[in-house]
Amino acid sequence: MLISLFITCYNDTLFPETGKAVVAVLERLGHTVEFREAQTCCGQMHYNTGYQQEAFPLMRHFLEVFRGAEVICIPSASCVAMIREHFPVMAADSTDPKLIHEVNDLLPRVFEFTELLVDKLGVTDVGAFFPHPVTFHTSCHSLRSLHVGDKPMQLLKNIRGLKLTELPDSDQCCGFGGTFAIKNAPVSSAMLSDKIGSILKTNAQVCAAGDNSCLMHIDGGLTRQKAPVKCMHIAEILAATEPVSNPGSDQ
Repeated sequence: MLISLFITCYNDTLFPETGKAVVAVLERLGHTVEFREAQTCCGQMHYNTGYQQEAFPLMRHFLEVFRGAEVICIPSASCVAMIREHFPVMAADSTDPKLIHEVNDLLPRVFEFTELLVDKLGVTDVGAFFPHPVTFHTSCHSLRSLHVGDKPMQLLKNIRGLKLTELPDSDQCCGFGGTFAIKNAPVSSAMLSDKIGSILKTNAQVCAAGDNSCLMHIDGGLTRQKAPVKCMHIAEILAATEPVSNPGSDQ
């Protein structure tokens, strides 16, 4: 299968290893991955901060770039949620029948990474080896918007050597929420403190998630506390085929 990778703008800029890991996993499973270089942003940052008009051309650009793509893989639940929830609203507001059709045609071909593996490809064992204690943070968008359920856990449970510990209060937000962490810093910090406490209770060496936005926020809190826990996108763990040396040592 030919799979188009939408890496997302912040992964491209800040977390390129996530994109490499997604490619490694999909190619290991026998699929071909393409990267359409004209891709930019889904427009979520603009839309969520009140700049809906500025988000509109980004939606049009996304549709143009991925026109004809068989399957689009996105290693970010928040970006997938933007496409599924807000692209249809934006298209409807335009009253342009062609645009509405384009969006409706696009949606069934867009998958969050773990959705793609479990639902579309029917895979829960990707041949990974990661002999470290891991806990998993479920992002708000994956839990409440995409309803990914236990798909990430199915994948993690099939990794050889991995010891998976359930995260207490896993349905609670980490406090990031994009600009929420800036505009409501005291509340965000309190939520982060609760999340860090839950992570430390697991004694895991690695905190995984499907959204690097959450992991960036959580990693900041762990680093400030000098906690021996490393944050990793689930794609990086699924791509692993050999042990990671001292996964919590670089905090």
